[in-house]
Amino acid sequence: MTEEEKNRELINRKFYKAEQEAGFVESHPRTTPQQQDPAYRLAFRDTDFLLREELRPVRFQLELLKPDMLLDEAGIGSTLVMYGSARIPSPDHVEGLLAAATSPERKAVAERLAAKAHYYEEARKLAGIASRCAVVEDGKRQFVICSGGGPSIMEAANRGAAEAGAESIGLNIVLPHEQAPNGYVTPHLSFQFHYFALRKMHFLLRARAVAVFPGGFGTFDEFFELLTLIQTGKMKPIPILLFGKDFWNRVVNFEALAEEGVINFDDLKLFHMVESAEDAWRHITGFYDLECE
Repeated sequence: MTEEEKNRELINRKFYKAEQEAGFVESHPRTTPQQQDPAYRLAFRDTDFLLREELRPVRFQLELLKPDMLLDEAGIGSTLVMYGSARIPSPDHVEGLLAAATSPERKAVAERLAAKAHYYEEARKLAGIASRCAVVEDGKRQFVICSGGGPSIMEAANRGAAEAGAESIGLNIVLPHEQAPNGYVTPHLSFQFHYFALRKMHFLLRARAVAVFPGGFGTFDEFFELLTLIQTGKMKPIPILLFGKDFWNRVVNFEALAEEGVINFDDLKLFHMVESAEDAWRHITGFYDLECE
């Protein structure tokens, strides 16, 4: 079909795509003062313009759309999200962590972190179990592993999926200090966020189960926002697995919150304490009545 015949088609697109228009601009030399001035740039190609304070709502929308569109194009229907500390060492790094402690106080902290190294293995194991099950519904992959894309527990999650031959997602965040995604995140499913709020939203948009390992402020923030969404009815219940009963009962007195009346005793049923990957996966498959073990 010739170009003229295409143009005569009733259903043929009559406007050029943005990508084509941008190509026209690139192919033409910018020789006049008007063409060389920033004001003449196409707005969607003008980085300086997009970074202006007034464009924050547009950047919000872009950060919402890009991961959602790419995950959908990748055939990902749902995720198993794994939260946890960026400081807990893998078993291979325990000796180095302890050796680097130079004072009694730091040694005590290092020993407590080292005692949590087994959670790295449980996160790795859970990711492997879910990935090997390879649940598919409606042509979409389900329970795809999703982490914050960083080190420690996050690395363990992506590593477990990679070792099972599966893809996994990493939702990284720009911080003042340099950081990079861990090497186990699938490259085309590795995303970088400017806004914490949008990153947390993407953690939960596709989440059908969440495993929460011992962690600090970031883990607490993500965990309690999830609890709040379900408690208030903004989100339907999903399995929430808390790894490490001793840790969580030491750092948060859940029973006291109920006894003080600031939450209901039924709210304590929103999450389930587990110690092993097998226990966590058993709870997830039981919740959804899945046969994959």
